[in-house]
Amino acid sequence: MSDSSRRRPPVVAEKRYSASAQKRTPKSPGRADTSKTSKPAASRKSSTRKTARRGGSGGGSGGGRRRGPLGLIQAFFGFILRVVWGLTWRMGLIVCLIIGAAVAYVYSTLPEYTALLDGRARGSVTMLDRDGEVFAWRGDQFGGVVTADTVSPHLKNAILATEDKRFYRHFGVSPRGVASAVRINLREGRGPLDGHGGSTITQQTAKLICLGVPYDAGAWKNETEYENDCRRTTLWRKVKEAVYAVAMEAKYGKDDILTIYMNRAYLGEGTRGFEAASQRYFGKGAARVTPAEAAMLAGLLKAPTRYAPTNNLERAQGRAAVIVGLMEAQGYLSAEQASAALNSPAELSEAAAETAGGYFADWVMSSGPEYFTRNTTEDVIIRTTLDRRLQRAAEEALDYLFSEKVREGSEAQAAIVVMSADGAVRAMVGGRKKQFAGAFNRATQALRQTGSSFKPFVYATALELGYSPNDTVVDEPFCMTITGSGQWCPKNYTNKYYGRVTMTRALRDSLNIPAVKVSERVGRENVRKVAGDFGIQSDLAAGPALALGASESTLIEMTGAYAGILNGGSSVTPYGLSELQLLGDDTPLMGAGGGIGERVIRTEAAEQLIWMMEKVVSEGTGSRARLPDRQAAGKTGTTQAARDAWFLGFTADYVAGVWMGYDDNTPLTGVTGGGLPAEIWHEVMVRVHEGLPPRELPMRPPMEGPATVDPPAQAQAPQRQAPRKGGFGQAVDNILKDLFGG
Repeated sequence: MSDSSRRRPPVVAEKRYSASAQKRTPKSPGRADTSKTSKPAASRKSSTRKTARRGGSGGGSGGGRRRGPLGLIQAFFGFILRVVWGLTWRMGLIVCLIIGAAVAYVYSTLPEYTALLDGRARGSVTMLDRDGEVFAWRGDQFGGVVTADTVSPHLKNAILATEDKRFYRHFGVSPRGVASAVRINLREGRGPLDGHGGSTITQQTAKLICLGVPYDAGAWKNETEYENDCRRTTLWRKVKEAVYAVAMEAKYGKDDILTIYMNRAYLGEGTRGFEAASQRYFGKGAARVTPAEAAMLAGLLKAPTRYAPTNNLERAQGRAAVIVGLMEAQGYLSAEQASAALNSPAELSEAAAETAGGYFADWVMSSGPEYFTRNTTEDVIIRTTLDRRLQRAAEEALDYLFSEKVREGSEAQAAIVVMSADGAVRAMVGGRKKQFAGAFNRATQALRQTGSSFKPFVYATALELGYSPNDTVVDEPFCMTITGSGQWCPKNYTNKYYGRVTMTRALRDSLNIPAVKVSERVGRENVRKVAGDFGIQSDLAAGPALALGASESTLIEMTGAYAGILNGGSSVTPYGLSELQLLGDDTPLMGAGGGIGERVIRTEAAEQLIWMMEKVVSEGTGSRARLPDRQAAGKTGTTQAARDAWFLGFTADYVAGVWMGYDDNTPLTGVTGGGLPAEIWHEVMVRVHEGLPPRELPMRPPMEGPATVDPPAQAQAPQRQAPRKGGFGQAVDNILKDLFGG
């Protein structure tokens, strides 16, 4: 027999049905056992479905939905979540469609990447010295196109290690980088977008091309304002930048984007792109840089002006050391390579290390044609007159004298110009600080009273009118009545009087009263004309103090005027540009911008004046300028209260001028033109003439006996007189005493 009767009865099935339901179900005698076993199984399936629909697990009336406050809260939050989720995915879809449309639009506007490599708004100016060697750059330098494949691998790796180590793994925007930058900015107390930007190289490239907005001279005040607008970091700008970056990633390859970046990045000193920067700082192409040099170039990306090695080499090397560490940490350099780069940091090339020609280059830029210098849109090559050996000589002489003769901390300034007799400027120092372009140039921009350095033009006028260096004038107490100003009584620097003296001695000892008398005798207008014809274009004084250098002039004007005396009496226009051509052209567009001009005084008069000026150096106030192995001529100059001190002079080979003073016109203490300026001139010229054989000055001693040059009754001659062959004859001292009370 089967023991089925011993099985445990189906408890669940029994509990699902009430007693009345069981009574309504008819029993079949032949199927009693079957109903007892099959019905509970069906009931379990039905019960499971019902329980699932009701959300409960129990039977009877206790298996319904959860009621009460907790259920209501649960239902409310469920509703909110469903609404939020519905809005979120719909809004996300809309945003994605908008971004996609924006990216597609930007994509359609992007040109071929080769059109974006040179984005300069202006051209460059490269200056060559007289030997054809590069010594200065101005404008926006672009050394030529480089690509991610043609640059040194070290340079490419340094850029990636510094700016975007995940460059080849992101789609143009790095959410991780942005989040990290925001966190750092907030931690450092800045705004979320201030400071670290978290921008990828692609985003930086988008910014470099100003999101495709070209420079329009009519819409912007200048290029600087345009670039500042391109660099703004507002939230909306960041969004546009991200869209542009994604479009670039879709349009170009990674190496194409990197190529644009490497050619457009500004790297200090006017260089655009890594090729120009490599040439500027190291004198080599970007394909040949070492790991140390690559690290220094990559370090410029953070702050080009601050880390430019020409501004502060030590700071640039320190920044490069950080980059070397990043390259080693990211596996671009081995420990041995990193150690070698740190132990042998990058150094500037000879041309970059020299400060030669900073003031000179600025002067060439300011004096050359504007459309080929300051505002050029072309790449221009300018051959100049600069002699870098003479430039070093001038700089070293100034540094030596200030270190030896001037107290530490003094703010006194000095300027030097060296030129040939035809006006070709060979060296220029516009101040004691020489390393920065754009500095105030005291050699060309400072208008200062000339003092006694103006006196040679008084005597040049007299010699041109036929007077002799041996003609005499009385040095004595002297006064003049000046209309509207009253009586004017000039005095000598020594407050002494020396009686009758020759013009040669008057110039040699820089006597004031004889200079005024000669000026009055030959006519102030004539003196003004001679000085102006020699190149002193400043507003010359109208009164009798003209003879004592009351007028203002620049050092380069005065040096050019002295060059006119040396070359035999013809005017010169000082010039630094000798030839200009466009990059890639063989035919110059223009030649020298200056040189010898019209004759001002006769050669005989110029040679006699040189003879007189030689006495100033060999016997008179300029004796400290005397050279050990050759003749020199010149003139000292000291203005009222010693606010300016000058020495200008020449040998048979070169003319040089030195000015010294304070920018704010503070009087110099214990300095006259015959003192420190003459010593600076001496040091400059000794160095300038190293290796040059001595040559005699083109001077002519006087052949005539003395005559008097004191002013007659008409104190000012209205017209230039014709040159005379003999002396003036007897003196007119008695007339002078009656006229001027002398």
